[in-house]
Amino acid sequence: MLWPTLIMVILAVCLFIFAFMQGGGKHISGVKSAGVMLYEILPLLVFAFIVAGLVQELIPREQLSRWVGEESGFRGIFLGTLAGGLTPGGPYVSLPIVAGLLNTGAGIGTMVAFLSSWSLWAVARLPMEIGILGWQFTAIRLASVLIFPPIIGFVANFLVRLFKLV
Repeated sequence: MLWPTLIMVILAVCLFIFAFMQGGGKHISGVKSAGVMLYEILPLLVFAFIVAGLVQELIPREQLSRWVGEESGFRGIFLGTLAGGLTPGGPYVSLPIVAGLLNTGAGIGTMVAFLSSWSLWAVARLPMEIGILGWQFTAIRLASVLIFPPIIGFVANFLVRLFKLV
């Protein structure tokens, strides 16, 4: 966790200095924008971490492993795909949930399917997508990506097995 934090600190400082050098108060308005985003996203982030922590505590490791663990096969991939597609919110919601599930025994392939369907299917986003882009575009987009999350999950399971053999 240290390296990603250091990289973000260096990036933030460099961008701040660059904005300061451009003048016009860009560095101040950038920090204010960050504050607004923090204010809007922080409650969601806090509750996502609470959900992730509670999942680790409430779901018995054996049960979770049986349903979505490495050996759960098609059932785990299917459940991960379905859950990911139905999970609302941005990465600040889905990533802590996946981290919590991985810590509790969920399989990597299942969680890759979860994140893939969360990204590609995004059921919670469909009403807005239909409203802005129209139902025909949305239907074509959804039909184009429908099969990929489970396939990606199986590929991830294959890669996990491959790397464990090496």
